Amino acid sequence: MLLAGTAIGQSNAPRQMKPEDIPPQYRPPHPAAKMVDRYFRIDPKRATEDVNGEDALLRSREFKRIDSTYYVSWLYEGAYKYNHAADYLGFKNAIYPLAHALDLLEKDYDKALRVRTDEVLIYIPVYKLQIDYTLIANYLMNCYSNTDQPDQVFKLLLRAKKYNFQNQYYLDVYDYMAWTVHRNRFFTSTKYRFLRNSIDENEALAMRYLDTAMRVIARNKPLNEKFQPNVERGEKMSVYHYRNMLYSYAFQQDSAEHYFGLMRDAGRLPHNNYATFKAVSGDFKTAEAEYKIASQIDNGDKRLQEWAYYTTILDIYKSKPREGIQLAKDMIKAAGTTPGYGWYNIALARCLLYDGQVTEAQKYIDRAADFKETHIGTTLGQSHYEFSVQLLKLIAKEREWSMQQFEHNNWWYNPAVLFAMSGKVSERYMQQFLIINQFAQNPERDRVIYKLFSNESTVSWDEIWYLIHDYSTQYFVKRFEREAQTDTRKYIRKYFKLFSARLKIKQGKYKEAKNELDALLRTGDIEPEYEKMFTARLYQAEAEVCKELKYTEEQNDWLYKLYMIYPQLVPFSGIPMNMTLHVSGNADNTVVEKLKGCNINWITNSSVPTANAYISFSGTGDKKTITYYVVDRNGNYIVQKQGFSWRKADEAGQSLAYRLFDIGSKMPDGEQ
Repeated sequence: MLLAGTAIGQSNAPRQMKPEDIPPQYRPPHPAAKMVDRYFRIDPKRATEDVNGEDALLRSREFKRIDSTYYVSWLYEGAYKYNHAADYLGFKNAIYPLAHALDLLEKDYDKALRVRTDEVLIYIPVYKLQIDYTLIANYLMNCYSNTDQPDQVFKLLLRAKKYNFQNQYYLDVYDYMAWTVHRNRFFTSTKYRFLRNSIDENEALAMRYLDTAMRVIARNKPLNEKFQPNVERGEKMSVYHYRNMLYSYAFQQDSAEHYFGLMRDAGRLPHNNYATFKAVSGDFKTAEAEYKIASQIDNGDKRLQEWAYYTTILDIYKSKPREGIQLAKDMIKAAGTTPGYGWYNIALARCLLYDGQVTEAQKYIDRAADFKETHIGTTLGQSHYEFSVQLLKLIAKEREWSMQQFEHNNWWYNPAVLFAMSGKVSERYMQQFLIINQFAQNPERDRVIYKLFSNESTVSWDEIWYLIHDYSTQYFVKRFEREAQTDTRKYIRKYFKLFSARLKIKQGKYKEAKNELDALLRTGDIEPEYEKMFTARLYQAEAEVCKELKYTEEQNDWLYKLYMIYPQLVPFSGIPMNMTLHVSGNADNTVVEKLKGCNINWITNSSVPTANAYISFSGTGDKKTITYYVVDRNGNYIVQKQGFSWRKADEAGQSLAYRLFDIGSKMPDGEQ
């Protein structure tokens, strides 16, 4: 989930100070001439030059020539480098000037930074320095965080805490302590001294920091209410932001909803985080709407836009992977190689896999694996990133195996195909072994992966099946049965039940699995638009179990329904789809034979529910074209009418087979 927004503009920046503004006891022990340079040569320009502006670096050099010991000179350099950083090296380069600015500020104005008062005339001369301190510390904190130095983050927060500011301005110390602990919750005190020794202990520690933040707000209220009456309200919103993050992670839905509600009432609802919370709760419609709002108020930060990443997963749930493909491509184009680029490649690869474009997906999986992602302002870290990449690699290998089965209806007695499939099996098990070994060291697997839906999960629920279906089947049956009974999210329970039933099919408990699947079909909480993936997997499981029980007519019905709702899944299901073939034009026999050689059950029996595939050949020489479309029994399009040019008959027949399952069809923008 995303960190609370920290966009910093010029409006709150301190304005020009005069020598007499700072009471004598708070002035630094510098010669009068130096102080005159600061107050009459540097500060007047600062009043008109935005510290976050494009000229900040030039102003920094100018200010250093006047007085290189004035913290403002280094603040401008650090702010410029921070605002232009887009990777590890960029943020690392911003650390020195920001740290030096903070050192100089503390050295010259330590007493002024410690002032706490309800007297306006005493507070006005020093509050500008306190604002600057929190501004510098905020930038420096983010630099440490973005260069994977959480120990330095915490050290900085402890350093800032000693000043006990009555107004937190840009640095809500205890909130950021809670955030830092939560972001590193899966480590222990052995790695970072500020942590405890388990996830539960770390989450409890983070919540205590938020409790302390509320006490600090109450303690500061009498000092601020005379001349800063809205401080308390804003600082409470920050605490609520992190409270709902912790409650969401802990699956305490009611508590999370309460704090989201308080933020909504105040006009401060974090739409991205709320969308993720609703998705984890199984309310995908609301989640999509909230992600859309988040996209419209995107402030253009150079970091992962979570709304885009997770919207592509919702597109997969809706059986619209090509919409996710287009969104991911748009984000890649907009982001370039800035933070988020790797995540968007993961999203694109996932959508391509669910659109059946396995070879194309592999290209983007490899691109994501080779990219050094920088994780900015989010609890999603490198371990989440690597797991997502490795899991997609596993799915790609499973689908490569299924492709051999789909492309050769005689695969089970074809030595060359069997040899290729055995190689794919070996690669798949090697990939599973790699993930399991990595995963065994992950203390979050119980609450982030096996829960199927989690705030910190970066994969879809369907992807988890590829991870677990070959391992410890009885263990997972018991686990998912327990989750189906105890999970408080009523719309999520059916997913655990589906996994349990599918695992029982693998165990050979076909009748028991059939009963559970039939019960799921009778449930009234399947959302028809946003849970097409769930429905498709349910139909697929019904077809699989009916095949084993020799319920041929029922199997045909379920397979037909699966094709109707999510045709791209069928070639990888291992069950031949019933189709009726209609060929017209100057048909190429080699193409047709290659098509018929794929694992599709071509039938003419009108009593069997089938999809009707229409294929037309036209053209000659280098301008040969195949036009195709597929309709259901009522004449409604399942695959829209379109065509493609071809030269090699074998490749054309194979490509056509996939296209009849809406794989490789036109993109939403017309791109092929």
